[in-house]
Amino acid sequence: MCCKPLLLVSLMSLFNTVTYSQGFQVNFQGQKQQGMASAGTALPLDGSVVFQNPGAMPLVKENEISAGFTPVFANILFEENGSDQIGRTNSPMGTPFSAYALFKPKKETKWSAGLAIYTPFGSTVQWEDGWIGRFALNRLQLKAVYIQPTFAYQLNNWLSMGGGVVYSTGNVNLQKTIPVEDMSGQEGLAELDGKSAGWGYNLGVHLKPTEKLGIGLTYRSQIDMKVDEGTADFTVPASLEANFPDGTFASQLPLPQVATLGLAYAFSDRFTAVFDANWIGWKAYDTLAFDYAVNTASLVDTKSARNYENAFSLRLGAQYNVTNWFTARAGIAYGKTPVQDGFLTPETPDANRLSYTAGCSATIGKHWSIDVSVLYVQLSREDTNLETGLSGKFSTKVVAPGIGLAYKFQQK
Repeated sequence: MCCKPLLLVSLMSLFNTVTYSQGFQVNFQGQKQQGMASAGTALPLDGSVVFQNPGAMPLVKENEISAGFTPVFANILFEENGSDQIGRTNSPMGTPFSAYALFKPKKETKWSAGLAIYTPFGSTVQWEDGWIGRFALNRLQLKAVYIQPTFAYQLNNWLSMGGGVVYSTGNVNLQKTIPVEDMSGQEGLAELDGKSAGWGYNLGVHLKPTEKLGIGLTYRSQIDMKVDEGTADFTVPASLEANFPDGTFASQLPLPQVATLGLAYAFSDRFTAVFDANWIGWKAYDTLAFDYAVNTASLVDTKSARNYENAFSLRLGAQYNVTNWFTARAGIAYGKTPVQDGFLTPETPDANRLSYTAGCSATIGKHWSIDVSVLYVQLSREDTNLETGLSGKFSTKVVAPGIGLAYKFQQK
């Protein structure tokens, strides 16, 4: 027999997975910067400047075509409060990537153009069969691609500006258990599948007040991802099929605005330190709402408070030019979670965190370079979700090694 309030709460938590996972800031958009805790707003290094700070694009000395890939290996352990039950993920490897093209026709030309294609989200979270939180989530598969054409202009020797549009497209597949059973004890299953798209823009400014100091300011707008006709499929006992008809749903999912201030200081020809402070407008995600094309007494349109908070991160990194062809990097970052107590979910259990990174680059001949990086994060948080009642401690470990390859050619 179905408990209607619990089912509705479970369905809302299911859809929350889409929003939270797409909105969660993932910083895998440049291997050099990843080696320095993803700080690089004020230090133009390569083609990834199209993402890092479009205002600094004219300062990159070579045209470039590049691509990078960062496999993500994540393991999550859940320990339920008041019992000895645990749950583990057996998720496949995440596959975020980035690709850039940066072009400036002549050295003396003041303008430059770039194109960035990257996946800020693109992983699968999969919990083991029968785990205690299956009514909140079994599996989430998320794929998203951002396409960003960008232009920049250098006003003088110390100031340049840039900007462009961002088109986001993606899809998500979500599966979770419904708390209903047939005569044999087989539980129900809900599966949501949808495609979404949205538009935004990005702006950047780079200042060079002295030879040693660089300052960067960037802004990426909020993008409202719209799901117009997602499909909702329910596997339930025959006696309940009329209550849970397969059909479509619609919603709008906010991806927050991000503002960044970056500093770079060259202590010598070999050693440079960088610092980024990010502000993320997560408060835009205050309510979760979705609209079913077909409603029943058990399946109604819903709104649910999420009350996320604005968040920030602080990133500190450095690079050292060991030789004229080899550079080493390291960094550390602190990130504050936007998720308030009572809203923690098993899709990507979030908490305040410290991230540790390292990386290096090598030049190969006149045109090629290779970059590698690695990130390590370990975090834990105990909470009771106000909607699903899931209560316990999530412990997460993430290792993300990355590699990138670039082809550079001189401006005329």
